[in-house]
Amino acid sequence: MTQRKVATSRNRDFQQAKKAKMDEFYTSLSDIELELLHYSRHFEGKVVYCNCDDPRASNFFRYFSENFEELGLRKLITSCYRSQNGELFGQQNSEQAVYLEYTGRKGRGDIPSPEDIGIKKLTGDGDFRSAESIALLKQADIVVTNPPFSLFNEYVSQLIEHDKKFVIIGNMNAVTYNSIFSLIQNNQIWYGPSIRSGDREFRVPNDYPITASGFRIDDDGNKFIRVKGVRWFTNLDYPSRHEELKLHKSYCPRENPKYANFDAIEVGKTQNIPRDYEGPMGVPITFLDKFNPDQFRILGSSKTLSRPMSKIAKKDTYQAGGPRFYLPNGDGTYRRMYERIVIQKRKQGSTD
Repeated sequence: MTQRKVATSRNRDFQQAKKAKMDEFYTSLSDIELELLHYSRHFEGKVVYCNCDDPRASNFFRYFSENFEELGLRKLITSCYRSQNGELFGQQNSEQAVYLEYTGRKGRGDIPSPEDIGIKKLTGDGDFRSAESIALLKQADIVVTNPPFSLFNEYVSQLIEHDKKFVIIGNMNAVTYNSIFSLIQNNQIWYGPSIRSGDREFRVPNDYPITASGFRIDDDGNKFIRVKGVRWFTNLDYPSRHEELKLHKSYCPRENPKYANFDAIEVGKTQNIPRDYEGPMGVPITFLDKFNPDQFRILGSSKTLSRPMSKIAKKDTYQAGGPRFYLPNGDGTYRRMYERIVIQKRKQGSTD
């Protein structure tokens, strides 16, 4: 009985480590610099925590240590995950999870190396959910990192629970998760400005399994892969988020038909939002790139607002599936739409 429990535990540890390994992406310094330049005013006097980053390999540590005085930081903390069964995540050739606390240069000398600053060992595996990591999190004002994509939902929930400001990287599909979309709708999280579309290149460990076509190996043998749909997510404000979206189109019932299972009109492209329509509108998820919370309200999504078509139309007149909006084809059948966000223009001066 005891042996079976041990075997089960080891298998679970191995599976966790395997999943962690697939999440081990090292963000490029240029991507970090392009995003964080939008938030420089937020960092003065703050403690920054990078809780998925080994300081010996992380460009997040490099960015904040090199810009520590310029940003006016009070402290920088970095920590990383290390599974208990020998698999490595977030580290290079290390036997234990570690963390580091940096409070700036003591004079005019060069920026000290992580080893000179003093790398400290964690008792556990450094998982962001562990008691040790949460204790470090509680010291922080702002969290900046590239968390495991597979645990993004849980990771964000922890940040919200502890009322932390953050700038983190995730997959843009995260906006379709109910919990993440609810935060977006309530203006608690939004996209960062520097990555709009396309993919991004990340360095991965040397033993990372290369199965996709979008990869390369540099002259030093370092492996890089391209990941599609990567976005920054944050709850730090920045000026361009409040730029008014210029509307040029006029409402046209033929071009903007009403859905069969929700009282809103279809707007297939953000650029085609009519300037003279005041009611609810269904727009693509890409609208979030242009979302100005002073100009629009988010009412929900097709996933949360659509009525079941089984209560509206006869069987076989529509394509079944999860909650979505449908448009009538004019012949008694209905067309299933892609995921839509439902928005409405704010009245001038309204903030509710």
